[in-house]
Amino acid sequence: MFQPPSSGLGVHLHFNDEAVTTVGPPGRVFEPVKPIIRAFEFDRDALTFMTTNGEKCPPVPPGPPGVPPGPPGPGPPGARPPIPNLVPMMPPAHEQAEFTCPSRPNHGTEGRAIMLRANHFQICMPRGHIHHYDVSIVPDKCPRRVNREIIETMVQVDTKKLFIGQKPVFDGRKNMYTRDPLPIGRDKIELEVTLPGEGKDRVFNTSLKWVAQVSLYALEEALEGRTRSIPLDAIQALDVVMRHMPSMMYTPVGRSFFSQPEGYYHPLGGGREVWFGFHQSVRPSQWKMMLNIDVSATAFYKAQPVIEFMCEVLDVKEISEQKRPLTDSQRVKFTKEIKGLKIEITHCGQMKRKYRVCNVTRRPAQTQTFPLQLESGQTVECTVAKYFLDKHRKRLLYPHLPCLQVGQEHKHTYLPLEVCNVVRGQRCIKKLTDMQTSTMIKATARSAPDREKEINSLVRKVNFNEDPYMQEFGISINSTMTEVKGRVLPPPKIQYGGRSGFQTKQQAIPNQGVWDMRGKEFHTGVEIRTWAIACFAPQRTCREEALRNFTAQLQKISSDAGMPILGQPVFCKYATGPEQVEPMFRYLKNQWQELQLVVVVLPGKTPVYAEVKRVGDTVLGMATQCVQAKNVNKPSPQTLSNLCLKINVKLGGVNNILVPSIRPRVFNEPVIFLGADVTHPPAGDNKKPSIAALVGSMDAHPSRYAATVRVQHHRQDIIQDLGNMVKELLVQFYKATRFKPSRIVFYRDGVSEGQFMPVLQHELRAVRHACMMLEVGYQPGITFIVVQKRHHTRLFCADKREQIGRSGNIPAGTTVDVGITHPTEFDFFLCSHAGIQGTSRPSHYHVLWDDNHFTADELQQLTYQLCHTYVRCTRSVSIPAPAYYAHLVAFRARYHLVEKEHDSSKCSPAYGEEGASDYGEGSHLSGSSEDRTPACLERAVQVHQDAGRVMYFA
Repeated sequence: MFQPPSSGLGVHLHFNDEAVTTVGPPGRVFEPVKPIIRAFEFDRDALTFMTTNGEKCPPVPPGPPGVPPGPPGPGPPGARPPIPNLVPMMPPAHEQAEFTCPSRPNHGTEGRAIMLRANHFQICMPRGHIHHYDVSIVPDKCPRRVNREIIETMVQVDTKKLFIGQKPVFDGRKNMYTRDPLPIGRDKIELEVTLPGEGKDRVFNTSLKWVAQVSLYALEEALEGRTRSIPLDAIQALDVVMRHMPSMMYTPVGRSFFSQPEGYYHPLGGGREVWFGFHQSVRPSQWKMMLNIDVSATAFYKAQPVIEFMCEVLDVKEISEQKRPLTDSQRVKFTKEIKGLKIEITHCGQMKRKYRVCNVTRRPAQTQTFPLQLESGQTVECTVAKYFLDKHRKRLLYPHLPCLQVGQEHKHTYLPLEVCNVVRGQRCIKKLTDMQTSTMIKATARSAPDREKEINSLVRKVNFNEDPYMQEFGISINSTMTEVKGRVLPPPKIQYGGRSGFQTKQQAIPNQGVWDMRGKEFHTGVEIRTWAIACFAPQRTCREEALRNFTAQLQKISSDAGMPILGQPVFCKYATGPEQVEPMFRYLKNQWQELQLVVVVLPGKTPVYAEVKRVGDTVLGMATQCVQAKNVNKPSPQTLSNLCLKINVKLGGVNNILVPSIRPRVFNEPVIFLGADVTHPPAGDNKKPSIAALVGSMDAHPSRYAATVRVQHHRQDIIQDLGNMVKELLVQFYKATRFKPSRIVFYRDGVSEGQFMPVLQHELRAVRHACMMLEVGYQPGITFIVVQKRHHTRLFCADKREQIGRSGNIPAGTTVDVGITHPTEFDFFLCSHAGIQGTSRPSHYHVLWDDNHFTADELQQLTYQLCHTYVRCTRSVSIPAPAYYAHLVAFRARYHLVEKEHDSSKCSPAYGEEGASDYGEGSHLSGSSEDRTPACLERAVQVHQDAGRVMYFA
């Protein structure tokens, strides 16, 4: 098996076939080397950092022989002073202080004012205290719904002795709150609660113990900015109060509540349907607490007979069509869908007992046997069909179909499909198919004005102020959305290359987050002389004539864009399956050493895509560009332009840059922008690893990025090997630019609020440690920003005239840092993209650390400008390019792992996420379990050094 060099794992990093030692005496790391891209000359701008007025920073004076150059001088007038020694040498682990988030430096003022409404509703809070009790219920494995029932019964039965007319609230697990203290002091009290059951009553032993008095005064002080830390115990108490009633009325899922469809029906196919509901969360804000309310939708399993469920899953129109037993493939598909679901029986009259499915039998009901104990005590083997005929006087209609095995596997409890119904209210956590996702989007997409109306209507319908539990605690809600002042930031200018014969470089000015590249050339276009086409679509669906026409059209568009594709491809052949990819690519590489690009035509969703990327990126280091056969047969100028955008950067070109003179002051000195993300396998998968990706800018624009990737423990949120990953990229940055960054701006995606502190403590230390591993005393200023897309804050224009396009969204560049943001910490919302469909979701940025002392305007402008540097399109995207690239790198690594992961040939859903859906999934099935060891998985995601020099992930 081919093993690419494990860059960063040993003591050598590989660049240009030279081994550069990265572990050795301090001060000897940044050795001068040749430029890292041989095929194309660097634009000299990429090798030097510019000041804001376009002047180049003076070169750094060399130090003593063998020692890297020192930090840049003070720079031109208006530049920031050099970074002081902000990072102390790391003390031993036991002495390390905890990091805390910085305070908000100021509020932003840049941009045009705009009045907005946010789906945050002000909470009118009581004063005083709330009393917190710990609840213990035995048996302790009950679902929250049952626990709530137990506590509700306990309150109703025992109310006069213990609760004295109070209405306590409960989170369904351990925490109960009351407005006034219970008459038990600090003693533990034990109660027995009986719930009526099916057949016999169920008895639970419940205990209560006082935990603490929760102060609402402390929360008020924090909201008014008089203390830095937000008392989380008070926020949790308010949250439990406000969720208690909805939790009993609706089906809770995470922080949302859903109810079964009434007056609408949106089937998704495969036994699934859409349920609508609402999200609710309590959030601290400036001077007040807010309730964030949003409409939400998710997929549930339809409550229906299991026979009908099976027909939907297997695409059988009528059960009468299924006259034979299920084939192996049908049974596997059905098992995958129904395993883990709850079903209820229908053959015992009113006693509709519920079970959880653990398997589907291989044999049909007429031959599936189980050990039956007779009255005589003798045990005989009996078929399920005979048992139902003898015991229940029920002749099975479908004895040729399998049975469900329910409960615990060793107990051999079998039920025929026809006596089972799928229980209502089960959320579907499995990944939706492409078709189901499309149907879901169509059913749920709402224009911004429509969503605003739905939220307001929802708030009226739920009628929070009539909630008896909220009344008990003296809490009320303002039922109108919060008005906030926003600002629309000015877009940056985008610079392209000059047309032939013209001296001036052309510029584009984005309008509503979009600009046009027509009539402009790439800033640095690549000349493609040697290229090949591999067509994996059948010749009958993608003819030679279509390939010739596609080639001619692509050459015309690419020439206009300043990326000439010269001559005909040196190779153009048809191929069939993934097993032909590696031999073909090896032949191409050996036959044409100067080969720059392979265009791969795919027939739709196919495992060939994963193999093309695995071989091209990790084995041979070849640039590949996949294109769907339908786009070859009918090439549109838009599709061809988008292909050129991707091809140019994969070959080391630069599509466009930010106009240097209008960039923020942080560009006055060498700065590296890092983007990081961790992606996890889909819900329900408990084996596949998580993937951590880090990208770093490699020039001053910033336009070129390099990437590094690691596999780590399943569902691990913190990037375990971040120190070595950062070290790799800092070395690459130095090789590419001859500068050491004075500042590091780190955009971290994929972190939930609950993980802010653990991520900061580990990852900030890792970045600092990486710097000091490279050189003692090297202490660049670090700014660590978390980027969040998974939240439920939505912004709406207060003035209809401000609404943009058919979807009526807020303008691109809308930013908010007042009213709905954190009371004291440095955070803001920025909607950097133009919403095309549905309601725009602004990204939320929370600064967890800032050595560089950014003002609000500087960081907001910088972030907005970086959203314009994404190479795949001529649009501003929703998060900064480095964070977006990290996401792409992590998902590309999923493809690189396809061969290594178990059962990959079955097209596991993990590889269908995001861009995967276009090209399909699995590749080969791994040969041995040794291929799945951590070391082997780590090697599988390491890209070839030739691919690592360019943006292979674009």
